[in-house]
Order: sequence, then C-alpha cells, then structure tokens
Amino acid sequence: MRTKSLKKNKINVITLGCSKNVYDSEVLMGQLKASGKDVVHEQEGNIVVINTCGFIDNAKAESVNMILEYADKKERGLVDKVFVTGCLSERYRPDLEKEIPNVDQFFGTTELPALLKALGADYKHELLGERLTTTPKNYAYLKIAEGCDRPCSFCAIPLMRGKHVSQTIEKLVKEAEGLARNGVKELILIAQDLTYYGLDIYKKRNLGELLEALVKVEGIEWIRLHYAFPTGFPMDVLEIMKREPKICNYIDIPLQHISDSILKSMKRGTTKEKTTKLLQEFRKAVPGMTIRTTLIVGYPGETQEDFEILRDWVQEMKFERLGCFAYSHEENTSAYELIDDVPDNVKQDRANEIMELQSQISWDLNQEKIGKTYRCIIDRKEGAHFVGRTEFDSPDVDNEVLIDATEHYVKTGEFVMVKIIDATEFDLFAEPI
Repeated sequence: MRTKSLKKNKINVITLGCSKNVYDSEVLMGQLKASGKDVVHEQEGNIVVINTCGFIDNAKAESVNMILEYADKKERGLVDKVFVTGCLSERYRPDLEKEIPNVDQFFGTTELPALLKALGADYKHELLGERLTTTPKNYAYLKIAEGCDRPCSFCAIPLMRGKHVSQTIEKLVKEAEGLARNGVKELILIAQDLTYYGLDIYKKRNLGELLEALVKVEGIEWIRLHYAFPTGFPMDVLEIMKREPKICNYIDIPLQHISDSILKSMKRGTTKEKTTKLLQEFRKAVPGMTIRTTLIVGYPGETQEDFEILRDWVQEMKFERLGCFAYSHEENTSAYELIDDVPDNVKQDRANEIMELQSQISWDLNQEKIGKTYRCIIDRKEGAHFVGRTEFDSPDVDNEVLIDATEHYVKTGEFVMVKIIDATEFDLFAEPI
C-alpha cells in the first residue's frame, strides 16, 4: 500500500512574453503566497505554471516549446503537475488540449480564480494590487488597463485580452503606495493602450489625471510611460511631463509604419502627416524627451516604395529608441484575409536594414552624451560592471549604463549621478561623481 507523500509542493511560475505577462505572473504569485503556498519564479518546483505568449509566430513557438519541455519532464517524473495559462492558452486552448494531453489543465487570461483553485489556493479579493514582484527591487510594472478596443488589422491582442478595461485611479494609487513601501522607486506604466486610459470609466482620456495622482506617492521617483497609441493621444500629458520631475521624459509610442497606404490597410486611423506633426509637438513640448517606437516591415502589400518611405522617414525622425519586426500573419485578424505576399527573406532584409540605420542613429546620439552627467538608477551587478539606466531608458529594451565595478562601488537599487566617459550604439560607459 502506498503511503501518502509528505513532500511539500513548490510551485514554479515561468513567464514568457511581455511586461503585461510579468505583471500577471506577479499577481498570481502574490495570491499563492497569501494562501500559504511555496511559490518561486523560474526556479525549481514540482508543480509548474507556464504563463504563455501568443502574439506572433516566434513567441508562440517559444511558448509551445516550453510547454512540450515540461510535459516531457512530467512524463519522466521530474515534475508532478504542469498548468498552462496566458495568451497562447486563451487563443488556442482546444488545439493545445488535443496536441499536448499531458498538461494537467489549460487556463485563459481571465481565469485566475480557477487557476488558483486548481493549485489548491483561494482567490482573495482583499489582495487588490498586492503581488510578488519578479523585477529588480527598484522598479515594477503598473498595469493601468487590460485589453484593447483598437481595430488594428495585424493584431491578435483583442482576441486574447478582450476589450479595454481601465483600472480606477484610486486602485492604482493604492497599488503604487504598496510598491513604494516595498522599496520600488520607478513605476513603469503599461497597458495595451495608455492613450485610451479612462475613456471607459471616466468618459474621457484620463492619463493626465492618473499621473497627477501617482506623482504624489511618496517614495516613487520615476514614472515611465509605455505603449501609447498615437491616435487621440491626450496632449495634456506632455505639459505634466514637462512640469513634474518624477515623470521621465520618455514615451513608448508604437507607430508600426508610416506609408499612408499601409497605415490605411493596418486600420491605424492616422496618416504620415498627422504622425509626423504629433512627434514634432512631442519634441516641442518636452525638449530632450526620448521617443521609443516599434515598426513592422513586410506587411501584406508593402511595396519597395512603401518600405523606402518608411526607411527615409526613420532617417529623418532620428528616433532615440526603435525596434523593428518582420510581419507575422496571424489567423483571425483582418489582415489574415490579405495575401501574405512579401517573402520571408525580404521581410528580414527590410527589418535588418531599418535596424542597421537605427544603430547608426543611436551611435551618433550616444556620442553626444560623452562628457555629460546624468542621474542613473542601478539595476544590478553583472560580471565586472554595475548596470544602470538613465531616465531615457527602459529596462531590457534600451541603453544601459555600465560602471566598472573593479574601480567604483555603487549600490544596486539606488540612484547615483554619473558622468558618461564613452559610448557605443547601445551602451553608455560611466563613472560615478
């Protein structure tokens, strides 16, 4: 007769995809801890929860491979249970259940209470905004809204995340206060679309009012804006950004393309002229601000001429930060009805060309920083360097400030004034002053 194992379960949460998923994993872990569960992030555990991404082909492949890896580990007795949640699970659950039957259960993006129940935990409403952060102690993501109401032809996010739902200012301030008590100094505001914030609950675009409330939170020193849609951007935000030192002179505004014919097919609701004017207004309102954007090349029907319009515009605009992706043909999006007619190698060549151009722009802009001083937050120590960022850089995607740890000591999680002594395309070398 088998005796019941007294082994204590340890739940390992694995996060794939974007910062929104990081946030969701942190909420899940906070709930599990409150139910007395032993929970870790991407370490060893006998029960595994994989929070998946289903956005584009590469992300889907990474998620599927991770599920297969842990299904195999379960088969070999290395883990006891495997649960899958997140966007891929939301979008393809019937297929996944059929193809990978060894997974114990699949959950969608809105099924946190059911997932907790499967893990032997209860959903606690009173834990509003409390979570176990997985980022370095000095910064955390603050998700101000979920879902998206935009009709972009190429995007599957509304299929996975649903309609736009804003969180109230009161809830977000309370969450920010809790993070600040735990030592967080930088809030990175995220949503599928910051621009739309408040329209559903306040009947107006209310990002400005939210920022006015968040800057009052004691202990928070930087507030950073990610993922603002260009159409309908609330311009009062720029005035607040200029006036309030806590709000970083930084914005992430995914523009996707600039050729009018492609923008129209993408259902972006804007034009080259309007977009250019908007960016000029940004730079006029907040001189020295950093604008980060992302672009898609190889969208159906993109001609060489469309691409050259985009390339020349990137050269002209000189974005401080830019990422470029090859178009991914996603089922159930309206662009899926178009013929995916740009060959993969052409897509990749175009993406490479944009990134080579951006690399030169970034190098030129970074050379101008040599000899200047900046306030810098130190995220971590890595090898022989302390690694930090200026207010013009977001974690994981932007420039890093490297300080020689063999010559200087700075405290991780703290701010320090530095002087830039050298620069490459994507790194700044500095010494504390």
